[in-house]
Amino acid sequence: MTGGGIANAILGTLLVVGIATFIATPIGMLTGIYLSEFCQHQVLRRGMKILVNVLSGLPSILAGVFVYGLLVINGVFGFSAIAGGIALSVLMLPLIIRTTENALDAVSSEVRLAAVSIGANRFQVVKGVVLPVALPGIITGILLAVARSSGETAPLLFTALNSSFFPQGLLEPTPTLSVLIYNFATSPFPEQQSLAAAASLTLIFLVFITSLLTRITHGMRSEDSKI
Repeated sequence: MTGGGIANAILGTLLVVGIATFIATPIGMLTGIYLSEFCQHQVLRRGMKILVNVLSGLPSILAGVFVYGLLVINGVFGFSAIAGGIALSVLMLPLIIRTTENALDAVSSEVRLAAVSIGANRFQVVKGVVLPVALPGIITGILLAVARSSGETAPLLFTALNSSFFPQGLLEPTPTLSVLIYNFATSPFPEQQSLAAAASLTLIFLVFITSLLTRITHGMRSEDSKI
């Protein structure tokens, strides 16, 4: 167990963001599918959309404070990678829900009617026809949510906290690039300032790669829409 450098923060960032993605993706996709394809009650649909809009405008620090009060301070998880992942998943959910719903709504009615005409029921149409067509758009939303959450600092200060060492487990304080930058950027020590600069460049690179993947999947979606 060694400290120093930013490798531990890179690994911690991947761990926390991975947990957040693992939590937010199925919940966000299922909610988006329900809103687009199965929710027939207009009042419920409108209420859920309002809630999603409220969540999308939620300051990130409030997500951290909420998880801190719910899961950290009472000892359910404590300061840990899981707590950090849950906080980030709250921020990822609205974007995944909205992009999933929009991607499904963009599938043409002709495609749906073609499936219905050969005897497919609603569930079969969604599972076998609509979802495959909408998948590039859904993946784009997931990647955008990942890119957004990768640079968040405030929620992690209340949940994952920080560590000078490599992550020791899901229930231990976990280092991340954004928190390392926050702690070291204004440090009076040149070594820590250098680490903050290196962490900033690394985080920019990770977000760039995620954005590039987003553009690729968006291109796939555009090609599919021409078919």
